[in-house]
Amino acid sequence: MIVLRSLGFTALLATMLVSLGAPAEAKNTGLIFVTNEKSSTLTVLNATNEVVKSVKTCARPRGMRPTADQSGLIIACGDDNTIGIYDIATLKLIKRYRDVADPETFALHPDGKHLYVSNEDDSEATVFDLETGETTAHFPTGAEPEGVAMTRDGKLVFVASEAANLVHVIDVAKGEVVKNLLTDTRPRRFALTPDEKELWVSAEIGGVVDIFDMTTFEQKGRIEFSPPNMRREQVTPVDLVMTRDGKRAYVSLGRANHVAVIDAATRTVVDYILVGQRPWGLQLNHDESRLYVANGLSDDITIIDTAAQKPIVSVPVGEVPYGIYIDDH
Repeated sequence: MIVLRSLGFTALLATMLVSLGAPAEAKNTGLIFVTNEKSSTLTVLNATNEVVKSVKTCARPRGMRPTADQSGLIIACGDDNTIGIYDIATLKLIKRYRDVADPETFALHPDGKHLYVSNEDDSEATVFDLETGETTAHFPTGAEPEGVAMTRDGKLVFVASEAANLVHVIDVAKGEVVKNLLTDTRPRRFALTPDEKELWVSAEIGGVVDIFDMTTFEQKGRIEFSPPNMRREQVTPVDLVMTRDGKRAYVSLGRANHVAVIDAATRTVVDYILVGQRPWGLQLNHDESRLYVANGLSDDITIIDTAAQKPIVSVPVGEVPYGIYIDDH
């Protein structure tokens, strides 16, 4: 596996000028952004997987999503109780919202202005209005909420409560939690199948992915993992992503240092790919030819060729990388 190291200053400057471009060219730049929660930085890589910039952010950046017009990055910083918006073209902070209680991750409503945020310390999920800077709704959850997902139409929101082993289902129109789904131990993240008939939930300590029927909200399946040369207790799945055709799913297995490749139709693991230490965040690029993996304990990202199902490069980033966004959508 190849490992890229720091560029010289001249090469770095040249790469930045080409990659970052002018504000008018900010969309579909091919840039890769990584939030690093311990170093409180945002690492930027270009389309050839070279680090071109590192930007200091608010403290402990984790969840990250583009704005509705994809010109900016919304970043949640738990230790600063802050949500910041950074311009993709310049990487400058253009908006800062303070006094947002320990935001972990969030989903952006299709209206482009409402964030559904998990607030870990307060054991709740909240709705934050990006236009007014106000919190407009509160939903009680179990302890330590983290993962947040939303249906494409914005009608349902899902919040994972790690310590309570629950997924809370919020009906947006009703403005209330309408279901609490019991999962295996420590649910973390979600994937919805493209037809939105199934909700997949990773259970970190349980070492499984639980699958729920979106009509009945009953559990209808479970996927277990046995990566090579790893003990059962080392399998701690966190993030999961699914291809647009719904045929493949990928799950980061945490302490097991692998990503699992799943045949979604049969719910069977077809391969395990060795990556860095404690992989957490995952992101597919737009044509799904590459899978980007944030390795939280080796301070790098691994880039996987999805056709070959092999890693092609690992790139050092900041300390404890968490979230990944690729500006090619």
